[in-house]
Amino acid sequence: MTVTDKMLSRTEGSVGYLTFNNPERHNAVSLDMWEAAEGYLDTFRNDPKIRVVVVTGAGGKAFVSGADISKFADERATKEGSDRYNEAVDRAYEAFYSFPKPTIAMIRGYCIGGGVGLALCCDMRICTEGSKFAVPAAKLALGYRYAGLKKLVDLVGPSFAKEIFFTARQFSAAEVQMMGLVNRVLPDAELESYVKNYAETIAGNAPLTVDSVKFIVAQALADESKRDLKKCEAMVQACFASNDYTEGRKAFMEKRKPKFTGS
Repeated sequence: MTVTDKMLSRTEGSVGYLTFNNPERHNAVSLDMWEAAEGYLDTFRNDPKIRVVVVTGAGGKAFVSGADISKFADERATKEGSDRYNEAVDRAYEAFYSFPKPTIAMIRGYCIGGGVGLALCCDMRICTEGSKFAVPAAKLALGYRYAGLKKLVDLVGPSFAKEIFFTARQFSAAEVQMMGLVNRVLPDAELESYVKNYAETIAGNAPLTVDSVKFIVAQALADESKRDLKKCEAMVQACFASNDYTEGRKAFMEKRKPKFTGS
């Protein structure tokens, strides 16, 4: 199976789908898969037709289960190799986290280690009732970087973040929903249709508004010294100056669905 086979990309209308396709290893991720994912995201970023991206795993048993240990001898046997792998993961995480359009992690089954890290980089997480979540770093004596821990703390708070790491155990979908780690928990049979509908609903809303909210929320979570408040205000003013603002008002008065163009 080539890297092209292990990372799948498709589009349906205004929604892009990115699938980690290594089901025999619970969608464990190799170096070339991270690099391919970054490339596909770049394509979605530059396609004006794509307004939302759904990220998922193939096979029905796992979302992503972290690094592909079978590749360690080839990819991480030396310090140079390990550094290259870690840099690729960091770049991929940043590409997902800073992606300017909304992203949804569609989770079925195991979401382990790097899978949790990937899910944290998406805007929303929707999973099945049988999904399991864990970060087993403490069972492997692995260090975890500040950026990844901060994303978790920002989402679930310090106490739950410590519990996830200190225990290194598996948490149920109900537990992580209570923590705030996932937005919705669904029966297995309903996951794909629900996410498809949710993504299409978001894609049908005004892109300038949606994208500005995503940017401004990220600024609110950033260190105060790094916040770009001028850009925040500029994005808000761009909404009011847009053709979409006129279209939204007209559609409301005419009691019809608006047709937004992002301009």
